Amino acid sequence: MTEIYSDEYWMRQAMDLAMQAQTKGEIPVGALLVADNKIIAEGYNHPITDHDPTAHAEIIALRRGGTQLQNYRLLETTLYVTLEPCVMCAGAMIHSRIQRLVYGASDMKTGAAGSLIDILRHPGMNHRIEITGGVLEQECSAMLSAFFKQRREQHKELKRLKKQQLEE
Repeated sequence: MTEIYSDEYWMRQAMDLAMQAQTKGEIPVGALLVADNKIIAEGYNHPITDHDPTAHAEIIALRRGGTQLQNYRLLETTLYVTLEPCVMCAGAMIHSRIQRLVYGASDMKTGAAGSLIDILRHPGMNHRIEITGGVLEQECSAMLSAFFKQRREQHKELKRLKKQQLEE
């Protein structure tokens, strides 16, 4: 008998991908596409290293999923992502026809699954996606907060060093 994995199980896998992004200096967001209790595709953020504003974890996972399934319609799949998707990613999800979205942390600045705007439930959209938010939310939020805190500290240190150099 095949074990059915929980949303928390898959979100932990997405968090591992987010850590890969973080080790490369990217915002730690990870995503994986699951069908029939198996990973079809995965991705993590790398717009900075790729110089590509569309290289979000979700977009990469959707692209790879389409390649893996040999179809741009990713029917009966679930996308797990550590951060609530932005408008671009939400639009790609609608076009790909995923069945379900599960995300960890909400994004009050750019979230398009209900926090800032709700693209996925907009009545004019031609496809509906089931949404489950807040899965391992505290862990996902803590990862992002720690990353941005470290970036701010690095920025302050760089400013201090530049100021010190100018004074010498």
